[in-house]
Amino acid sequence: MRKLIAAINMTLDGFCDHTAGLPDEEIHQHYTELLGQGDAILYGRTTYQLMEFWRTFLENPSEEKSMNDFAIAIDNIPKIVFSHTLNNVEWKSATIANRDLKETVLELKQSRHGGSKDIFVGSRSLIIQLMKLNLIDEFQLCIHPVVAGNGLPLFENINDRIIFKLVKTKTFNVGAVILYYEPRNE
Repeated sequence: MRKLIAAINMTLDGFCDHTAGLPDEEIHQHYTELLGQGDAILYGRTTYQLMEFWRTFLENPSEEKSMNDFAIAIDNIPKIVFSHTLNNVEWKSATIANRDLKETVLELKQSRHGGSKDIFVGSRSLIIQLMKLNLIDEFQLCIHPVVAGNGLPLFENINDRIIFKLVKTKTFNVGAVILYYEPRNE
């Protein structure tokens, strides 16, 4: 069975904000490699629309190779978008989910069609929903050394106690740290 991995950037004070982090060449390289290890990434509407930013680098490459490489990786990985308001998506590698989140994820985890790589979820709202369904196999929380002061917390509206096992860590030169956790069954 394929793993569902929640991979998200956070501030030191626990907020999910794609603009608050300190992405550098090393972090872009990490996420480029990570996307190459996946068969699909799940997004909610808001995160999907934010990630469309990377399409501009395909037509007008940056002077920074790591950003261009990330743009190619995010373009290549199939994206499944969960939205009640979007009727279509223009990104060729994206589709709108035609079933509910739980059903889609269970099918993806069990399916070997198209590959055997992991499935990623990179959207705060979907991570919260999937946590409540106990469908996430691993969390990769990239904590940036920034205090945002406000924003959307990752663990909002989680009412049940969840214990995690730290599997490994990865430290970047800019001071960001990825904490790799697996939820433990009590």
